[in-house]
Parts: sequence; structure tokens; C-alpha cells
Amino acid sequence: MSDDFRSKGGSPWGSPPGGGAGGNGSGRGPTPPNIDELIRDIQDKIKKFLPGGKSSGGKSISLILLILVFIWLASGLYRVLPDEQGVVLRFGKFVKTTQPGLNYHIPFPVETVQTPKVTKVNRMDIGFRSERDSGFSTGGGVADVPQESLMLTGDENIVNIDFSVFWVIKDAGNFLFKIQDPEGTVKAAAETAMREVIAKSAIQPILTEGRSKIEVETQAIIQTILDDYESGIQITQVQTQKADPPDQVIDAFRDVQAARADMERSKNEAEAYANDVIPRARGEAQKILQAAEAYKKEVVAKAEGEASRFIAIYNEYKNAKAVTQERMYLETMEKVLADIDKVIIEKNAGSGVVPYLPLPELKKKATN
Repeated sequence: MSDDFRSKGGSPWGSPPGGGAGGNGSGRGPTPPNIDELIRDIQDKIKKFLPGGKSSGGKSISLILLILVFIWLASGLYRVLPDEQGVVLRFGKFVKTTQPGLNYHIPFPVETVQTPKVTKVNRMDIGFRSERDSGFSTGGGVADVPQESLMLTGDENIVNIDFSVFWVIKDAGNFLFKIQDPEGTVKAAAETAMREVIAKSAIQPILTEGRSKIEVETQAIIQTILDDYESGIQITQVQTQKADPPDQVIDAFRDVQAARADMERSKNEAEAYANDVIPRARGEAQKILQAAEAYKKEVVAKAEGEASRFIAIYNEYKNAKAVTQERMYLETMEKVLADIDKVIIEKNAGSGVVPYLPLPELKKKATN
């Protein structure tokens, strides 16, 4: 059939309109492609690709199929990076997790693999948002979220607390298929845990030295909640960013804090003064008691000695009254006249002596 067309100088579609002339009416236009020649060219190319002709056509097709099957099977090899964890899905259902390295799964469409980053530290802010996250500017770079940050303390005060939760993926399979909204779950668990801890604490430790304890307790509660959900999430840190009274009462609260600080300072000063004075007073009292005890012993001993002396003199007086009286008189005069200036004049020489009273010398001695 094609030879007849070629012998007539035509084409398989017949002559063009206009008496065999081309569309431009010149009588000879461009010749359309010959379909038979195209088919033969394609057959020749296939024969070149599959050597052996018609006798080996079946073997060639089998070889191609084997190559395709090999390529399909080889496509099941996949690599998990050190910061990833492989999650194998079979017809969309979770099957297993694989560790970093070269692994294998049944090729697509039977099984597929996801490799989420498990060492990436994610951050969730509670009670505040950055300007980039919140979508509006506050001039300070951070927008407060009162519905999250305002919490009731154990002593019935309100505290405005902002904190951040840092977490990583612990089990990629549970993370992808056990919870629908991982970030929302972490946020809800963190807010619940913080409210529970704050409700058991007084406001003073929250604002001062008790923050580290609150962070540890909150982290433990969040982890317990997430483990109950089988979320596959590990909480690495809870960090308190701010803990203040509400803005409406912060000035009054600071005044109260200043008054408490003054009270504590006065109390400490009073205790320091007491610690200084009381030991000294006790020492003085002990000293006085010891001096009194010594004086008591001295007086008692002296009295006992005087009594013994008196008894001894009395016994002698009973034996020799005149001698004892004379002796007592002389001893008494010796004591009286021992420390005074005196002039002794004999009784018989008194008429020849002019009485003299040294008044200037007596005045000097009196002033000294």
C-alpha cells in the first residue's frame, strides 16, 4: 500500500486540495513524514538495544524485568543520619523505628520511611511571645500573654510567671503517631504542671530563691504527663524567664517587700545587739557574783579571826585583868597615834615651852 502511494508520488493521506498542489498553490509543497519509515526506524533502534533479533526477544525482556526488579529492591536502602531516627510505615501504618546508619525497608509503595530530627532542641514559651511569634510589636521585643502567665499561689496571691520549656524527640514513632499536636501537647502539659507547682508554693520563694526548685518539680510533672500520653518527647529543661506580681499591684508589692526588708534588717540588728550585750551582761554578772563570793569569804574569815582573837583576849583578861587592860590601852593608842603628827612634851617641862600650832603645814596636808 505504501509502495502504491510512493509510486504515485503522493502520501498516505492522498493529495492535498487544489489538484495535488500544496496549500500555497505552487503545485509542490513539503512532503509529510512517512509513517512506515518511522515505524521501521523505531524497530531498528529496539533491535540495537536488544541484540539477538527475534529469536532472543523473550530473553531480553526477562533481563529487563530482572534489572527493573533489582533497581526496585535496591531502592529500599536508606540512610539515617546521626541526628535522625528512622520511622518505617507499611501501607501508611507505623511498623518500627530504626537507628542511625544504613537500613533497609520494603520499597515503595509497600513501605515508606520518615527521618525526623531527634537531637534538635525545641523551645516552647509559656506566658509570653516574642514579637516575631506574636505578630505585633510591643516596643520591648516580648508580648505578655496574661491568660497563660497569671497563676494563683498557695498563699492566695497572684504571680505573673513566664517560663520556657526545652524538649527533644525521644521516640520518633510515638512522636509522629501517638499524639496529633506535639507542640500543643507540650504547651498544655507545661502550663498544667506549672500551675500545680505554683498552687503549692508561697509567693515569696517564687519571687526569690525558690525558682530552681520550682523548675525541677515542674519538669518532673511535665515528663510524667507526656510519658502517660506515650508522646515520645523528652523534656530537657524548664527555665523561668520572669516571676513578678501582676503589673497592677507591682508598685504596692515592692513597697511591701521594702517594708519587709526593713523589718528583717531591724530584726537582724536587734539580734546582733542582743548577741553582743547579753554575753557581756552575763560576764559582768558572773564577775559580780564571784567578787561578792570572795568578799563574803573575806568578811567571814575576818569576823571569825576577830572572834577568835576576842575570845583569846577575854580568856587572858579573866586571868590578869590589870595587865590585859594596860595592854589593850597601849595597842589602841598605838593604832590611833600611828598615822598622825604629834609632839610629845613631858609633864614637868610644860612651863618652859611656848605652845605652837603649825597651821600652814596642817592646811597643806589637808589639801594633799
